[in-house]
Order: sequence, then C-alpha cells, then structure tokens
Amino acid sequence: MLRPWKLQIKIDLTSKKAIYLQIADAIIDAIKNEQLHKNQALPGSRQLAELIEVNRNTVVEGLNVLIAEGWLVSKERKGTFVANVFPKQDQHKSIYRKNTIDDEHLSKPLIVFDDGFPDSRLAPTVALARAYRQIFNRKARWQMMGYSNELGDSEFRNAMVQMLNFKRGMNISIHEICITRGSQMAMYLTSQCLLEKNDFVLIENPGYKPAWQAFESIGANLLPVSVDNQGLSIDDVKYYLKKYKKIKAIYTTPHHQFPTTVTMSLQRRLELISLSNQYGFTIIEDDYDNEFHFGYRPVLPISSFDNVQHFIYIGTLSKIIAPALRIGYLVGSQSFIKKAGNLRKIIDVQGDNIMEQAILQLIKDGEVKRHLKKTSAIYKAKRDYFETLLHTYLKEKVSFSKPDGGLAFWLMPKKEVDVFQVVKKLNMQGIDIITPNKFSFNKPIHGFRLGYASLSEELLKKGIIALSKLL
Repeated sequence: MLRPWKLQIKIDLTSKKAIYLQIADAIIDAIKNEQLHKNQALPGSRQLAELIEVNRNTVVEGLNVLIAEGWLVSKERKGTFVANVFPKQDQHKSIYRKNTIDDEHLSKPLIVFDDGFPDSRLAPTVALARAYRQIFNRKARWQMMGYSNELGDSEFRNAMVQMLNFKRGMNISIHEICITRGSQMAMYLTSQCLLEKNDFVLIENPGYKPAWQAFESIGANLLPVSVDNQGLSIDDVKYYLKKYKKIKAIYTTPHHQFPTTVTMSLQRRLELISLSNQYGFTIIEDDYDNEFHFGYRPVLPISSFDNVQHFIYIGTLSKIIAPALRIGYLVGSQSFIKKAGNLRKIIDVQGDNIMEQAILQLIKDGEVKRHLKKTSAIYKAKRDYFETLLHTYLKEKVSFSKPDGGLAFWLMPKKEVDVFQVVKKLNMQGIDIITPNKFSFNKPIHGFRLGYASLSEELLKKGIIALSKLL
C-alpha cells in the first residue's frame, strides 16, 4: 500500500542548486514547518520520484543526504522515516553538501573522477562512533591501552575468517590471517616476506602501480603481462616462465581487474592455478573491492579453489566503511603469516585494537550488512545512470563495457587522441581525471578509468559532457 504524501516539492530547473539538494531542503523545510512530523513514514523513493517527476536516483541521493545529516532514519524492511530527534539548527550546511557543483561560493566546480572510491558521505559514521564509545564503556580501559597481538585482535580476526570462509568460499583458520593498516601495508609485508632481490614478479599491464612499488622496494624485477577482455594473458605468463628461472610470484586483480574492470574468466583462473602448481610461483591476489558485485552470481577468489597450492590473498575494509579507515587483511600459509607478523612488530607493533573491536561490534549488530545492502543499491543505480551518460554523449567516441561490479568504468578512445592534452584541458575546467601513465608499465596505455561512486549525478553529467567535447 502506498503511503499518503501531501507535500508538494517544486523543482527549479534554472537554479544553480542541484535537484537532489532542492529535494533535501524542501523536506527539511517541511519538517521545520511541521508539515512532516517526527517518526512519520515517507513514501518509497520510486513513488516520490513519480510525484516530483524526477529520476529515482536523484531522489535516493537527496534522501541519503538527509539520512546522513540526521533528519531522516532508514529502517530495514520498513522504509524511511522522519527522525525522532532533529539535528541542530543549520547542521544541514554540512560536509555532505560541500564540493558539489551547486556551492554558490565556487566560481568553478571541482569534479574529481577518482579511481573508484566509495562515497564517504554514506559512511556509517554515527554507528561507528557509537560502537567506539561502547567499547570504551564496556571493556576495562587498562586492557585496551596495552599492547595486543601483532596479527590483530583475535575476535576480529576470527570474524574475518568466518566471513572469508562463508562468503568467499575459502578454507582458512585464524592462524592464516593478519590484520593490517590497509591493503598497501599488506602488499609491503608480502613483498618483504615473500621476495628476494632479483626475483621476478609478473604484473598486469595496465595495473596497480603502488603494488609494483612495494615489489620493487625489495629489489624484485617486474615483467608486464597484457590484459584483454578475459583478464591477464596466460600466453604471456607461459612465455615468461620459459624464459626466466626465478619467477617468484604473479600479482593479479582477477575480480575487477585494475584499472580495466575486467573479470578474469574461469578458464584462465584454472590455467593460472595449474601453472602456479607446476612452477611453484605464488599467486598474489588483490581482491580490493569484492563486496561491490552487482551480478546475480558472486565470483569467488582464485584463493578459494581447492587445488591452489601457493597463494596470498589481500583485501580491505576501507572500501566498505570509508577510505580513511585503514584496515585490511593478509591471508597466507601459517608459516608465512607468522613471518609477516614478526616483521609487522618491527614497523607497527600491532594494529588499531580499539577500532577493530568497534568494527567487530558493527558486524555483530548487523550494521555492516545493512550498510553494504544500502550502498550497493545506490552504487548499482549510479553505475546504470553513468552507463546511460556514456551511451548518450560518448558512444561514438569511446569503447567500454558495463562492469559487473566495482566503482569505476574503463574507457578506450576509438580515435587516436593525445590523452594528456585532454586531461590538461579538463583540468583547466576544474575537472580531474587520472592520466594513463598512472596505470601503465613503460609506454602509457591510452585509456581512462573513471570512478563514479563519489560524485553526484549532476557532476557526473557535467564531467562526461566536458570529456565528450574533447574526444
């Protein structure tokens, strides 16, 4: 049954203020004028979109701003309601409204197409702060203020083990995981504990340069493996295995290849495992955004296959909660994890014990599950909207495939263009795009990775229109 809705929201298409902010401010005014009352249920986003005659994604974005600011609350399987306690006066002029095209104080918009960051405005900051306080109030302070295990809080590690075994088909124990300060620390520990000077490491090209830098820090040599629409080239791998004797590892991002977003095919996964078992090299699998998969069937990691003998698995919670929250994890054999723990003690002693317990509380309360469900729906809708923009403005100028997951698209210009000049001209308009040399080994690969999750619909559209005029 549809909920009654008498409030009239008028959209001014000539206003500099974004439509989603007009919707948000109209609802705030209605709450202040007591047209909407505490605990009152709002209609669903689809019904609201029909009533206001705007895109549903725009309504969802406006409601998310109000939820983040405390004017509305979302109750799972029940809907969206007016909050029981309202935020302080003018709190709606908050961080959630900064850096948008609608800020009247900006002469030029700042549009940043990152490499696939989540929208930090959606982070469950209130729930996390509450859990953090609860940890302090519930546990003895002297226990928290001392040193803990260098591999991470045992309860938290156990929760991660359960998640990986249940959600990603792995079969590991608590002795085979180390909690780290983000995936980059996990990458550094891996390079220091697995590699030696002059070892060879196969890398995807294009690929993730911070990982390459971690390998080079120990003195390893990098060998680029090409990537196509099925993932990394097995033929390239075989070529290098025949040519070099000291190939120690291969670094891969098979779930959503960075930066091309391609998912490695099952056939290539099986071939890669077979070669790893035959030649003894380790598969370093970076599963940086496993949670954001929009297809019907989740893709399990290479590390979950029963016959894989030599693997290291790296993941992060930063994409789930917020980029600034530096918590990742490293999975490997018991002997490898022990070695990583001993090195970790030298550079960091231990992880963030209190934050780990706070996030554990969010997991137990079901907050992380609810947050993922909400944000996945938002990002899926935004991905579909972004695809529409690409078809509308760039269909004849770039080739691309709609990714099954992740928070970015990979675009390849159909004609020869000077991508660095394109980026330079966009920068002059206040639009930032990552240059291809940030992904390429030696010669730059002419492609653009455009993250869409952290930008509003208005900014996405403006950025794509600007790009279309330069290609």
